Amino acid sequence: MNIIVSPELERVCPAFVGACVEAQVRNSPYNEDLWTEIHALGNHYRAALTTESLKDLSGIAATRRVYKACGKDPSRYRPASEALIRRMLQHKELYQIDTLVDLINLASIRYGYSIGGFDADRFVGDTLTLGVGRKDEPYEGIGRGMINIEGLPVYRDAEGGVGTPTSDHERTKISISTTHLVVLVNGYDGREDRVCANAEFIQRLLRAYCESDGGTYHLYR
Repeated sequence: MNIIVSPELERVCPAFVGACVEAQVRNSPYNEDLWTEIHALGNHYRAALTTESLKDLSGIAATRRVYKACGKDPSRYRPASEALIRRMLQHKELYQIDTLVDLINLASIRYGYSIGGFDADRFVGDTLTLGVGRKDEPYEGIGRGMINIEGLPVYRDAEGGVGTPTSDHERTKISISTTHLVVLVNGYDGREDRVCANAEFIQRLLRAYCESDGGTYHLYR
């Protein structure tokens, strides 16, 4: 995929750096070993973080700053990474969806970045542009119905929005039959080293749990 960062996003986050992981994969309904990793990280976070201190994690803090700069309340429209870790800290079970979605959630939790995971065969065109949501822009979040994305960072393909840090779109969501995966790591904190580490972690998980060679990744800014 070609990824373009729009001038309107650059204005609110000039340090932004992202990573696009693209791979051929085999999905499955559930993977026990993956969930062992998820539970271990949950135990670690419950010992190390609170629902307040998690907001200071670099990736989460930077995403919240971008929300505010775009005019969005990050406590009302929480970045997905923050929402997932909060569930862990509150001793709530994470939603178990399928191996690809669960894997992407683990990667988001591990590094604190909001990560978009997509069935690349559902994109329209071969280019995604990262911009800012507009007033009354239609957007159907996964499991959420129509949501207000005005002021949220949003990836768009040739047809419209496909992903925000709060929720990805129903149209391009991962399913059990997904074989062509694209994952986008959003480094609003500008930490190229951590964005690369997150992308490589995703590749490791794909090799371990999705019968994949891990695919390739490239940075964009």
